[in-house]
Amino acid sequence: MKFDTPATKNPIDRLKHIGHATDRIDGRHKVTGTATYAYEWHDSTRDPAYGFVVGAAIARGRITSMNLTAAKAAPGVVAIVTAGSAGNLTKGDFNTVKLLGGPQIDHYHQAVALVVANTFEQARDAAQKIRIDYVAEDGSYDLAAAKDTAGMAGSGYWGEPATRTGDFDGAFSLAPMRLDATYTTPDQSHAMMEPHASIAAWTGDKLTLWTSNQMIAWGAGDVAKTLGIPRENVRLISPYIGGGFGGKLFVRSDALLAALGAKAAGRAVKVALTRPLMFNNTTHRPATIQRIRIGADANGKITAIAHESWSGDQPNGQPETAVGQTRLIYAGANRMTAMRLATLHLPEGNAMRAPGEAPGMMALEVAMDEMAEQLKIDPIEFRRINDTQVDPEQPERPFSQRQLIECFRVGAKKFGWQKRNARPGQVRDGRWLVGMGTASAFRNNISMKSGARVRLDRRGFVTVETDMTDIGTGTYTIIAQTAAEMMGLPLDKISVRLGDSTFPVSSGSGGQWGGNSSTAGVYAA
Repeated sequence: MKFDTPATKNPIDRLKHIGHATDRIDGRHKVTGTATYAYEWHDSTRDPAYGFVVGAAIARGRITSMNLTAAKAAPGVVAIVTAGSAGNLTKGDFNTVKLLGGPQIDHYHQAVALVVANTFEQARDAAQKIRIDYVAEDGSYDLAAAKDTAGMAGSGYWGEPATRTGDFDGAFSLAPMRLDATYTTPDQSHAMMEPHASIAAWTGDKLTLWTSNQMIAWGAGDVAKTLGIPRENVRLISPYIGGGFGGKLFVRSDALLAALGAKAAGRAVKVALTRPLMFNNTTHRPATIQRIRIGADANGKITAIAHESWSGDQPNGQPETAVGQTRLIYAGANRMTAMRLATLHLPEGNAMRAPGEAPGMMALEVAMDEMAEQLKIDPIEFRRINDTQVDPEQPERPFSQRQLIECFRVGAKKFGWQKRNARPGQVRDGRWLVGMGTASAFRNNISMKSGARVRLDRRGFVTVETDMTDIGTGTYTIIAQTAAEMMGLPLDKISVRLGDSTFPVSSGSGGQWGGNSSTAGVYAA
């Protein structure tokens, strides 16, 4: 990328580091095994015990009895934590259901017990000896069946449940070219390389949690609220994260149960969710049903566009924000969007490799391609005709920068778009049919308040401290580049410390706001 002017008025800032390729600072630690992940803080705790999580065997209902006798008598068992022994737990601000179930069961595999033993194998063996009786209750699990019960629902991320500009119904009915299509996406889960894992240790009434979490301040606050202890008594440490993708925005049952297990055992406890438990004790991407209607004139100009989405979540959940990009990406004077939410008794639906835009963009871009085919207009040309340099719902609000059509122009040139055969199924490479398509991609940009502490010592070394996290996205490096640029120092004179709740509160890694927000905080410091 070419920078024509210095980024700031600081006379030191001559872009010696920003905009230049450099080795990632965390790379050396990761390839040599010296990056300490959540389950690996062996030197920070003495004689840790191991916890094994037991998940509910029903999808919804109640526990009527739990027999722990055989498990307690098993070799090496130190403690067993259940909802009955944990005391009063408050649901945190960032989770739809309780992280420790019982007696009410909200979803399949909801954590209902933690067995703590001297070794992992002993904890796992004892966990199999717990006998639980349930009464199952009817639940709702199919979005299509629950679609008609869905109500309008808003989102903290995308705001209003519905938007309307102009007269969509009238404009759509008069449009000479119309598309009315419904698209569906399934429930999806993911499993990042590092599982959700935590080590908890208590010193008196103060808790330290080494955990794998993207948002340190959110996590510390939720742990404190759930346990009913002062926020200042909770310390979260998460300097290296083996992938998060939204699934580690919020603390999960591993962190809570490690804290409860350590309190019950009187020693540090390590807990990692096994792969089967990860799919139900963390967030997943909810299924969607999406109806998209587009009306256009014969020249391809959109005159009416509507995007409605249905998704499901536990009671008090939020919708999958699949209509968000449609509110901003293409022009059209007459518009309508709506999000509806049904109650489903599945694990929590929330951020998973971004909320909303992934399934929503897929449906919108398929619809745009289908409309272009109906109009007999090149798909890129159709998008060019309907480009906008202002917020189409608020035309008085221009974009500060928007280069979507330039992206299409460069991409078309580099990929040989003009040589493509627009008819499907016509080009072969041996046994393979080869096609070429195009699509827009969109991610809403949000900036967040983000703090940092910068220290300069007598030897000329700079230390930057912020609770910002690095989920594999290069945070250590871009923060070091920012500090080196502003202080006029080489990168090897900069030390970056991340992921500790005793450091200034940052934006955290999520929502695509981490890089711009956290470096702005470092710049200001």
